[in-house]
Amino acid sequence: MAYQDLSLWHDTAADPWTPRSPLPGDVEADVAIVGAGFTGLWTAYWLTELDPSLDIVVVESEVAGFGASGRNGGWCSAIFPATLRRIAKDSGREAAIRMQRAMNDTVSLVGEVAAREGIDCDFAHGGYVSAARNQAQLARARDEVAGWRSWGFGENHMRLLGADEVHAMAAISDARGGTFTPHCAALHPAKLVRGLARVVESRGVKIHERTRATGIQPRQVVTERGTVRAEHVVRATEGYTPNLPRQHRAIVPMYSLMVATAPLPQAIWDQIGLEDRPTFSDKRHLRIYGQRTADGRLAFGGRGAPYHFGSRIAPSFDRDQRVHAMLRDILRDLFPPLADTPFTHAWGGNLGIPRDWYPSVAHDPSTGLAHAGGYVGDGVATAALAGRTLAHLIHRDDDELTTLPWVGRTSRNWEPEPLRWLGVNAGTALFAYADRSERALGRPSRAAASFWRLLGH
Repeated sequence: MAYQDLSLWHDTAADPWTPRSPLPGDVEADVAIVGAGFTGLWTAYWLTELDPSLDIVVVESEVAGFGASGRNGGWCSAIFPATLRRIAKDSGREAAIRMQRAMNDTVSLVGEVAAREGIDCDFAHGGYVSAARNQAQLARARDEVAGWRSWGFGENHMRLLGADEVHAMAAISDARGGTFTPHCAALHPAKLVRGLARVVESRGVKIHERTRATGIQPRQVVTERGTVRAEHVVRATEGYTPNLPRQHRAIVPMYSLMVATAPLPQAIWDQIGLEDRPTFSDKRHLRIYGQRTADGRLAFGGRGAPYHFGSRIAPSFDRDQRVHAMLRDILRDLFPPLADTPFTHAWGGNLGIPRDWYPSVAHDPSTGLAHAGGYVGDGVATAALAGRTLAHLIHRDDDELTTLPWVGRTSRNWEPEPLRWLGVNAGTALFAYADRSERALGRPSRAAASFWRLLGH
């Protein structure tokens, strides 16, 4: 399969997908980074900002942007997977608030860096509208806004919408209300990740593609083509982490799938809205996400694909006819004017979920080992913040980012199989059942609420 066939984003990025040269053999560097996605490339970018003289080598098993960074929903959002309550339990109330404020600031910063570096990634800071389409979802929307108020976040962070306000932004069917936050932007993720690769390369960073890492050790990365010896070694492999030795229980690679329409005529947009390109979803448990693209399509995705036994990762898992058909049906249900609209793309990819749904950033000066990840599908802005934080940790700065509560923590390993397979897939089935129950009865699902609490939410 050609790289352009991996997703709508790969297909419509102007940058050529010809692989860069692989690692030529054993080399030495100041910093070695495994993975040329958002985490790895943002780390390289901010390191070159702090110290342009650093010798940085990035190794990538495929090409820059091959994985989730080139396949995601294109939401640059301030959503952090761990709740403020969960963060505060470990680190205190003020630390939790600082974490969220750092996420909010990162959304704008990504757009500023893209503009400054000449990366045309279709960045549109239109916010995020989430519709409540039954009474259970409306109750959840009210609780969500009240929850933010209890943490000191006001209307400028998230506000409750009436049905008419939702419809004015996005004509989502059956909307009874919803929420809106300005802290989200729609973008073209492949254009951003490929642009970052070009920028860091122009600063002297060496990116070696088609170079698969087979082991990460203190001060060195072993690959199929040679060894990179470096003072600092960064693991930035996210959902592909289980492919590394002794890492098969560190992260669960869950698949999220997407579809995209053909470019829509103006008459359809006049009915749908989304004029300012806000990202959109509703309040169901089994998450969905969409955006209006700069070239006039709807790109839409959601969960529902199974977790594969043993944390297996395979190209065949990127496509699931049942899930893709379900996503097309959901999008037509959200926007009935799409009834006869053709769909041109269907794809998927894996994302990384830590056992406690809490991302982490870490650097051990004694070994030089560093890592970041576990974004649970909200990785565009989170990876940008992680890369910036890693750069300061490696550079040994006293920047306040290095004191954020996700720094230096670790999540415990997932359970061994078959418990992992049973638990993860049971959770997906439970959320699907809860959504059906809430549509039918209008009452919040107690089972879903209990499961969220079990996950630490």
